[in-house]
Amino acid sequence: MSQQAGLSFEQAPPFALPLRFFLTAPLFLLAAAGLIVWDPEALASRWTPPALAVTHALTLGFLAMVMLGALLQMLPVVAGASLPAPRFVAWFSHVSLTLGSVALMAGFLTAAPAAYGIGIALLGGGFAVFLAAASISLAHAVAGVTVNGIRFAVLSLAVTLLLGLALALLRAGWWMPPAVETAIAAHATFGLLGWVLLLVIGVAYQVVPMFQITPPYPPRMSRWLAGALFTLLLLHAAVLLLFPAAAPIVDAGLAGGILLFALATLRLQARRRRKLPDVTLDYWRLGMASLIACVAVWLVAQLWSTWAGSNAYPLLLGVLFIGGFAVSVVSGMLYKIVPFLAWFHLQAQLQARAGSIPTMKDMIAERWTRWQFRLHLAACALLTGATLWPQLAITAGSVLALSALLLWVNLLSAVRRFSRHGGRFS
Repeated sequence: MSQQAGLSFEQAPPFALPLRFFLTAPLFLLAAAGLIVWDPEALASRWTPPALAVTHALTLGFLAMVMLGALLQMLPVVAGASLPAPRFVAWFSHVSLTLGSVALMAGFLTAAPAAYGIGIALLGGGFAVFLAAASISLAHAVAGVTVNGIRFAVLSLAVTLLLGLALALLRAGWWMPPAVETAIAAHATFGLLGWVLLLVIGVAYQVVPMFQITPPYPPRMSRWLAGALFTLLLLHAAVLLLFPAAAPIVDAGLAGGILLFALATLRLQARRRRKLPDVTLDYWRLGMASLIACVAVWLVAQLWSTWAGSNAYPLLLGVLFIGGFAVSVVSGMLYKIVPFLAWFHLQAQLQARAGSIPTMKDMIAERWTRWQFRLHLAACALLTGATLWPQLAITAGSVLALSALLLWVNLLSAVRRFSRHGGRFS
C-alpha cells in the first residue's frame, strides 16, 4: 500500500503557520555558530555555560522550531485531524519558543536567575499549549505508522519538557529535584532519542517514500520500531535510577534499534526509482551515516573505559547525533517541505495550469542548495574534529555560520518566488 494514501491536503493550514517556524530556525543555527566562534570553550566540555547555550540553541531554537512547524503541517494532512485553534497555537507557541530559547540561552551564559525564570515561563507555556493541541489532534487521528511515531515523540517531548523545567529551576536556585544526575541523563535521552529520533522515524515513513521515490519501509519494522524504542527509553530511565549496572543492556537495545533504522533507510534510498542527483538525499545519507557513527562511538566506549570517561566522548557523540544526524535530516526536510508547500499553495490558490507557476524544483536554485550542503558537510567534519583538536573550534563555528546563513537565504528565495507569483500566506 502506498505511504501517500489517505493524505488530506485540503485540511492543510495556511502557509504562514508552519513558515514562521521554518524561517526562524536557521537564525538559531546561526546563533549557535556565533557562540562557538565567540567562545571556543563551547566545544571543550559539555558542561560549560557556552556548551549548554549552544546545545539548547540547536535543540530548541533549530530542531524543535522546525519540528513544531512540521507537525502543524503534518497532523492535519497525514493524521487527518486539525489542531484546535491552529492560528493561535502557531502564534503563541512560536513566540514563546523563540523568546524562551533566547532567555534560556542567556541564563546559561549569565547564570542570572531572572533569565531562567523567563525561559521557564515562556518555554513551559509555549510547549504546554502546543502539546495540548497536538494531543487533541492525535486523539482523533487516523491510526498509522507515522501517527504512532508522532504519538511516541510527543510523549517524549512532554517528559523532556518536565525534566527540563525541573533542571532549569535547579539552575535558578529555586528547587532541588531528587536524583539530579538521573534527571539530567533522562532529559537528554528523552529529548534526543525520544522527541527527535522518534519524530524523524515517524516522519520518515511518510516523506522518504513520497519525496525520494523509494519503496515503503518494511511493514513489520514500521509497526514496532517506534514503540520498542520508546519502551527502551522508559527502561533506560528506570534502570539508571534503580539498577545502573543493567544500563548497558538497555543501551545495546537502543543502539540496535537506531542501527536498524539507519540501515533500512539507506537500503531504501539505494533502491529509489528516480536516480537523479538530489541534495535532500545527500542530507539524509549524511544523517544515517552519522547515526551509524554514533553507534560505533558508543560501542568503542563500552570496550575502552578510558575513552568512555574522557571529555571528548560525550562531545563527539553529541556532535554526531545533533549536528551530523538531526540537523542534517531536518535541513534536508526543509528543502523538500518549504518548496512543496510553496508550490502546493500556489496551485490551490491560483488554480494554475501546469507550467504557469514554478515547479518544486524551481523554488530554490539547486546550485545554492548544493553549496549549502557542502558547507554543512564541512562544518560537521570540523566540529567532529574540534572535539578532539579544540584549535579547530573557531573555524568550525565560522563554517557553520556560513552554512546557517545560506540555508536561511535559500528558504527565503522560495518564499520570495511564492510571493512574486501572487501567493497568499494566510
